Amino acid sequence: MYLLNLSFLADAAPATGAAAQGGLFSSPVVPLVMMGVIFYFLLIRPQQKKAKELQTLVSSLKTGDKVVTQGGIHGIVSNVKDGSTLSLKIADNVKIEVDKSAIVTVDRSGQTSAPAVVAKT
Repeated sequence: MYLLNLSFLADAAPATGAAAQGGLFSSPVVPLVMMGVIFYFLLIRPQQKKAKELQTLVSSLKTGDKVVTQGGIHGIVSNVKDGSTLSLKIADNVKIEVDKSAIVTVDRSGQTSAPAVVAKT
């Protein structure tokens, strides 16, 4: 049998240019850049937007707003101080001082709910 060796053809025409190397998407940098762009638009940007909204809510707190802290304490703002703290009423005659950065949600309905009174019959 006669074997044909064609390896000399591969060396005859050397590949030149980007098209011969596999094109633009064969570079390992392009998929990494694309993943970075996807992470930015799906994860980083929405988180920054949410943090900015919360910061504006906290900076505009006023007396009477219902808030929830990171620890799960529900209360009504009784005094907003100039520094980084505020006074929070959590029960009758019970006020605590918390950091403004500990506020997670703000309810601006302005209606304080009174405890329900059940009539005995």
